[in-house]
Amino acid sequence: MFFSFIIEIISKFFGLFGYISNDKLYPEPLSKTEEEYYLRKYFEGDKNARDVLIEHNLRLVVHIAKKYTANEQELEDYTSIGTIGLIKAIDSFKDNKGFKISTYASRCIENEILMHIRSSKKQKAEVSMHQVIGTDKDGNDMELIDTLVLQEKDTIEDIYDKTILNQVLEFINNNLNKREKYIMNRRYGLDGKKSKTQQELADELGISRSYVSRIETKVQKMLKKNIKE
Repeated sequence: MFFSFIIEIISKFFGLFGYISNDKLYPEPLSKTEEEYYLRKYFEGDKNARDVLIEHNLRLVVHIAKKYTANEQELEDYTSIGTIGLIKAIDSFKDNKGFKISTYASRCIENEILMHIRSSKKQKAEVSMHQVIGTDKDGNDMELIDTLVLQEKDTIEDIYDKTILNQVLEFINNNLNKREKYIMNRRYGLDGKKSKTQQELADELGISRSYVSRIETKVQKMLKKNIKE
């Protein structure tokens, strides 16, 4: 719908109706002398010269658009988008650039088409990710993106948690003495049992709570220095 609107507007301004489907109807490219003449007129403010420069470079638009199309509809769409790039190229062209309009316009046309293709792919991906695939336990619609986000998050967290936990256990078992190991295991439930407070451990071992706290702080510093996240 949007592209049909663009084609209609272009056709009204430049008489391009029918050119998209039949490239034989496109005006021939200007000769070097003709291009220099219309450029001079355009730089002097002649709007008709601008239109001539655009019309006679439309074959270039179709030529570039064909590289990215698989069917007639895409050719129409990409030609209309490419024509916008051509108009931008003519409007921004400076005589002192040192090369032909077609060379400069080719980049603008191709950039416009590629930006449109990237935007279209992104929109299609966003639409497909929000496809409803069922309902949750509360009867609400569940979209594909919901399951993918949850799955990715759970997987990352599982890997992270297991990796860190394994490193912590390995460090504790290999680097702490018997008392330090016991305190850390019971403080954080690393031995599969319920964790205990510093005061509970102090009462159990017959030591002060501050001593338990110093051991815990010491081991935490050692872990921060040696555990790689």
